[in-house]
Amino acid sequence: MMSGFSRSSAAGLLAAASVLTLAACGSGSAETSATDGKPQVVAAFYPLQWLSEQVGGSDVQVSVLTSPGVEPHDVELGIQQVTALRDAALTVYIKGIQPAVDDAVNADKSFDAATAVATLPAGEHAEEEGEEAHGHEEVSYDPHLWLDPARLATVATKLGERLGAADPAHAQAYKDRAAKTATTLGALDQEIAKGLTTCKSKTLVTAHEAFGYLADRYKLKQVGITLDPETEPSPARLSEVAKLARAEGVSTIFTETLVNPKVAEVLANEVGAKTAVLDPLESKPSGDYLSAMRDNLKTLQTALGCMA
Repeated sequence: MMSGFSRSSAAGLLAAASVLTLAACGSGSAETSATDGKPQVVAAFYPLQWLSEQVGGSDVQVSVLTSPGVEPHDVELGIQQVTALRDAALTVYIKGIQPAVDDAVNADKSFDAATAVATLPAGEHAEEEGEEAHGHEEVSYDPHLWLDPARLATVATKLGERLGAADPAHAQAYKDRAAKTATTLGALDQEIAKGLTTCKSKTLVTAHEAFGYLADRYKLKQVGITLDPETEPSPARLSEVAKLARAEGVSTIFTETLVNPKVAEVLANEVGAKTAVLDPLESKPSGDYLSAMRDNLKTLQTALGCMA
């Protein structure tokens, strides 16, 4: 492991800090739900929090298990979080992202967003690195489905149904907000598709394979340096990606938020490319889901040479 690879070395501290912070938040949210009578919805991490807030609206109390700036994969649960999951009207999660959450959810009161859409296989070299990497030991699919707005729109519709079943008194309101959210996501999908139709390059070299759904939706080719951002790629893998990047004239190597850019920078220097940040939206951005996806579009347009 590279000494500069901060995620691995700081994982214990981040997890400990998140448990202390989230335990307090979880306790407060449970009390609020009990006093105002609103169903408690627990979202595992940011994209699902955003979606739950859009669909649930003022009829629910939404809390999130992952604090801003904390890698979702690193989250550990304290007693308060486990209690919140037990008592929640609905937990919204994606199996394979957070093993601690996978183990703690109540199957009768949870919604695995991955069950609502057609998933993609795990990264192209998952077998090379082992599917235990990145928390994928229990699933064979890529869980980063929220990076495809069209799939997320489908999840929104299903979430409206699940909230309606948990809280029948507001079922129509959930359905209406789900439809509105799906329409908004459909418009975003069309905006991104239009913005990426005239790109000179279609090859997306990323620090790790988190962008498979985005690539699949918009006819791009994802080449990940590694499946797991916590694992240093082998020299053979770096050589393989460098060879491909040169052959296809790749001008930009994408790194991402919450990940040390060292490996991407090394590869960029090797092939004479630059680096740019592409946000996988695993943590809350400065704006919201919609604005962050539009920022990603602008980054892609610049890096891939897309015509205006």
